[in-house]
Amino acid sequence: MDKLFDLAGKVALVTGGSRGIGEMIAAAFVTRGVKTYITARKADACDATARRLSEQGECISIPTDLSSMDGIRFLADELADSEDRLDILVNNAGAVWGEPIEGFPESGWDKVLNVNLKSPFFLTQKLLPLLEKAASHEDPARIINIGSIDGLHVTDLPTFPYGASKAGLHHLTRILAAHFAEKHINVNAIAPGPFETKMMAHTLKTQGDKIVQRVPRKRIGRAADMAGAAIFLSSKASSYVTGVVLPVDGGLTGTL
Repeated sequence: MDKLFDLAGKVALVTGGSRGIGEMIAAAFVTRGVKTYITARKADACDATARRLSEQGECISIPTDLSSMDGIRFLADELADSEDRLDILVNNAGAVWGEPIEGFPESGWDKVLNVNLKSPFFLTQKLLPLLEKAASHEDPARIINIGSIDGLHVTDLPTFPYGASKAGLHHLTRILAAHFAEKHINVNAIAPGPFETKMMAHTLKTQGDKIVQRVPRKRIGRAADMAGAAIFLSSKASSYVTGVVLPVDGGLTGTL
C-alpha cells in the first residue's frame, strides 16, 4: 500500500505545461520525483516555468507549437533523443475562441480543433513507441487527456468549437483506451471545472461569484485538486482504471 501513489523515477511529458492546469500537474509530478518535460508555444514562459519547478526536482523545457504537425514531430523527436521510454503523457495544451456565431471565423474554429483534438491524437501517435517501452501488465503507461466540463454540458458562452472539441477528446479517450489496453497503456481524461487559469481569468473576473454559488463545494478549483487527480491517474492506484472521464469540478456537472 505504501507504493500505491509512488511516482519516483518515472518520466512524464506535460503539454501546455508553462501555466495553468498544465503547470499544476507538472509541479505535482516534479515534487513526486518524476522527471518532467513541459512544452508550450512561448519559449520564454516555458523556460521560466521549468527553471522554477526545477528548484523542487527535475523539469525540462521543450518549447514548440503543437498546432502544427511540424511542432508535434519536433517534440516527439526531441523527447526520443533524450529518453528511451515515456511513462506518462499529459495532453493538456488547449485553445479557446469565443465570438457570436454570426461572425465566428473559420480560423478560430480550426485553431481550437487543431490544438484541442488533432494535436493530442497525433502527439500520442508519435510517442506511442516510447509509451510502449514504459508499459507493463502490472504498471501500465499512462495517457491523461485534459478535457473540460464544457465537453460534458452545454455552456451559455459563445465558445462553440471549444465544447465540441473537448467532447471529442473525451470520446477519443475512450476509443484509445480500448485500442491500447492490450499494449498495457491506460488512457483516461480529466474534465476540469472552474480553476484559476489564464483561460478562465476573464470569466472568473466577470462571473466569479455566480460560478462559485453554482458549484456545490462553493469554491474555485485549487492546484492541489488537480494534483491529486493527476497523481491518482498516473500511479499504481489507478492501474485498473482506463477509459474514464473524471470531472474535477466540485460537483458542478453532477448538479446541472
